[in-house]
Amino acid sequence: MENEFNFNNELAGKIALVTGGSKGAGRAIAERLYMAGATVIITARNKPEDTPFHFISADLSVAKGTDKVVEEVISNYGRLDILVNSLGGSETPGGGFAALNDEDWEETIQTNLLAPVRLDRGFLPQMIERKSGVIIHIASIQGKLPLYDSTLPYAAAKAGLINYSKNLSNEVASKGVRVLTVSPGWIMTKSAERMMERIANSSKTTVQEATQSVMNALGGIPLGRPAKPEEVAELVGFLVSPRAGYLTGTEFVIDGGTIPTI
Repeated sequence: MENEFNFNNELAGKIALVTGGSKGAGRAIAERLYMAGATVIITARNKPEDTPFHFISADLSVAKGTDKVVEEVISNYGRLDILVNSLGGSETPGGGFAALNDEDWEETIQTNLLAPVRLDRGFLPQMIERKSGVIIHIASIQGKLPLYDSTLPYAAAKAGLINYSKNLSNEVASKGVRVLTVSPGWIMTKSAERMMERIANSSKTTVQEATQSVMNALGGIPLGRPAKPEEVAELVGFLVSPRAGYLTGTEFVIDGGTIPTI
């Protein structure tokens, strides 16, 4: 991977873990931290074909998966400086509350809320001992702008993550650890591109029209397009850097203006 940009090696010597780092925004974040000089570890269930990063295969929706990651990182590197909890997603059916069972709720909450909680709990002691560390929680604007018809448990889990992140920051800021939340709006990942193609094919419209229909469902995006994964990664790259040393306990929304309120 070529370092196309000069980030002044501001993360040189830092050990960073990015969950869900094999694709989408997680992959872009891992690449951004790598270009800034960090040693990057990524986790996912399946190993990507081409990666320069230390890869740990793990299912973070269960406790033994998070335990495996914590043990392997500490065993190999002795510490962790930066934790980016990027893993997230929703596979629940549409149709509102009546279409969802306990399993749907439990699986979504495990992946989107409890996985970050367990990883934080695993890595925080050594950060506190060294009085140094940064934790980023990737939430979603659905924590404030839920789409109840299709992602009710996901929105609830992300709202919980935002609240938890703020509470955690209050506890550990005085101990040298910064905790921040990044809440993206719609990101045009490769999977989102494929979804637009499927919508276009099924509705006999163009990909551009399919994309506009999704933006309309969100209430519109004032900037007129979804985010690029690299734009989210750039925000995270700044937040974990020494340049953001006075920032903690804050949620940063990156949504092109989607949320219509203050």
